[in-house]
Amino acid sequence: MESLIVVLLVVLIAAVVVVGLKIASGSSKTAPQAPTTVMAPPVDIAPIIEAVKASIDIAAISTGVQGAVQTEMLKTAQAALAANNEQAQQQANQTLAGQSQALDQQAKILLQPFEERIKQLTESVAALQGSYTAEQATVIALTQQITTLQESTTTLKNALKSPTARGSWGENQLRNVIRMAGMENYCDFTEQFTGGVGERDQRPDVVVNLPSGARLAVDSKAPLAAYLRMQEATDVAVQEQELKQHAKDIRTHVKTLAEKKYWDQFGHATPDFVIMFIPGEGFVADAMKADTALLDDAMKQRVLIASPVNLLGLLLTISKGWQAHSLAEHAEMVAKLGVEVYERVGVVIEEMNKMGKNLGTANTAYNDMVASFERRLLVTLRKFKDLGVVQSDIKDVKAIETASPREINAAEGRQELPAPQTKELES
Repeated sequence: MESLIVVLLVVLIAAVVVVGLKIASGSSKTAPQAPTTVMAPPVDIAPIIEAVKASIDIAAISTGVQGAVQTEMLKTAQAALAANNEQAQQQANQTLAGQSQALDQQAKILLQPFEERIKQLTESVAALQGSYTAEQATVIALTQQITTLQESTTTLKNALKSPTARGSWGENQLRNVIRMAGMENYCDFTEQFTGGVGERDQRPDVVVNLPSGARLAVDSKAPLAAYLRMQEATDVAVQEQELKQHAKDIRTHVKTLAEKKYWDQFGHATPDFVIMFIPGEGFVADAMKADTALLDDAMKQRVLIASPVNLLGLLLTISKGWQAHSLAEHAEMVAKLGVEVYERVGVVIEEMNKMGKNLGTANTAYNDMVASFERRLLVTLRKFKDLGVVQSDIKDVKAIETASPREINAAEGRQELPAPQTKELES
């Protein structure tokens, strides 16, 4: 570095000397010329160089130049580094963008099945949510109905604690069973009692009339006091005890009905038993579980214990008997109606044949009239147009193509009806 500085100083001194010489030569030209030419002695520049070298602080210049060079090199390095960093950052951004795009494509390809599954799952969840909403509304409605039913059951249970209410409820259930069997017209209901207590005790709730003229007594009983206490009890022993008491109460009613002997009041054709109607399947079934001999003992006393289903089956059987009896009673009337209908059908067939013949005659007469109109009258009318009297044409009249109506092909339409066999119809 110091050698470089020395060289630069030498060059600088040489430049200064040259400039000085040029200035001296200039001044010599401007001065008046002497009569004679005198040669100037040569200039010694060595002392000048030494003086300049002595006056110049090489170390300071070296330090300054070195600092300037280092500053420029630092700026150049920083600029190059910044350019390289920017270029690297752009390349990195481009690479990162390309890789991100490629990763996005790969991620979409990889996630496509999951998206489809999630879409299906979303649809399923939406469907389940809709179904859940509908079912929730149904559950709410059912809950309300159950609540209403529980309230009604509680009300009915409280009402059945009264013997009078139990009796009325049993009679209403009996009436409903009779209505379901379609036997209301064949049953006599005990609406009210005009006699004393003894007479009332001897009259059943319903008397069922049989086709043979006999009558069947049905009495409604609702011995439910012990049964209701059994349902309210929580102790198993108490429940069994109340259930046995329930069966015992039914036995008491069986004995009372057996002693009344209703079958003796309705004649010899009446079946020698009475029906004790209990308005509940569970009432009868539980009593027979607690007392297995209850049904046999009741039948021995000519008392038939009937639940709603059993009584309904018995009444439906009696209803079929009434239908057969009604058909037998009206068989002669049905035979007469059949003969009358048969004869009237024959008259209708004759009238149909006459109408067909008349229609055929009318068709023939109409076609003859159309032919006569075309041959005689229409020819003359067309001459008016030929003479220019009228301008429009007269429309043709079409004949009826069908010559005669369809005949009745049945044997009854081609010949007279035979006389009906009255005896066969009556049988």
